[in-house]
Amino acid sequence: MLSESDLRSLLRGDEEARDQNARSQNARSQPGAAPIDLGAVMRRSARRHHGQQIAVGTLGTLAVVGIGAAGITGIRSISGGSASVASSSSQSDSSTTEQGHAAPGQPAIKGKRASADRIHPCGGVLTPLTPDASGLVLSVDFPATASATASSITGQVTMTNTGTERLTGSTAASPAITLSQNGSVLWHSNGPTIMMAAMIDLAPGASMTYPAAFTPVRCTVENEQAESFPADLPPVGAGAYDLSAAIDFSRTDAAGDFVSTDLISGPLAPITLQ
Repeated sequence: MLSESDLRSLLRGDEEARDQNARSQNARSQPGAAPIDLGAVMRRSARRHHGQQIAVGTLGTLAVVGIGAAGITGIRSISGGSASVASSSSQSDSSTTEQGHAAPGQPAIKGKRASADRIHPCGGVLTPLTPDASGLVLSVDFPATASATASSITGQVTMTNTGTERLTGSTAASPAITLSQNGSVLWHSNGPTIMMAAMIDLAPGASMTYPAAFTPVRCTVENEQAESFPADLPPVGAGAYDLSAAIDFSRTDAAGDFVSTDLISGPLAPITLQ
């Protein structure tokens, strides 16, 4: 679109052309005067204004491209590095997460369920979990005995496809671990986690392992309200305990499309602290 100055230039060009035409007519009536090529004058005027239109149009295109690039960068920021911040914020403002799980510190809502690290709250009763219909099972592998005063005890968890179909999708980088005794929950995985995903592609009978760890301390219901447990929780002391694992599995179909988010768990594993 031409600006006001462009329109004024066009009008001036037309006036110049009319003046040139008048001078040409006068020149023809005067002997010995050189003739003026009116067509050439008009073409020069047209070229001058056409160049201005192209310049304006190019500037407009650059402006649109600039806005588009900024928009794409913004979208990438939202879906990339800022995704965890946005997700954390939405969980703070809502009682449910994007996948329909209960947010940290919130009870499960009818038709929803808590995420894997919130299914066994501190001080509660260890809830038996229904095996996943897909056939995925978690097995816990920690030392049979460990120090009751250790700051952290490490082991691993194995996910096995005991079903008859190939299973694909993703999970967190490590499962949630729960420490219990006689059916009472003493501690569970908590606190900020690295926003990383483990890609799952398991044929029937195949398995994969995750790193895992737990702290032999006792937490309370009040500790659930904080983002992570305090560092000075009391130790559970020597004795016989149980460990269990759970993880959220975002299942996809053969085309890579999201199907469902399933809670994968497995049997208890005994451990003795001394």
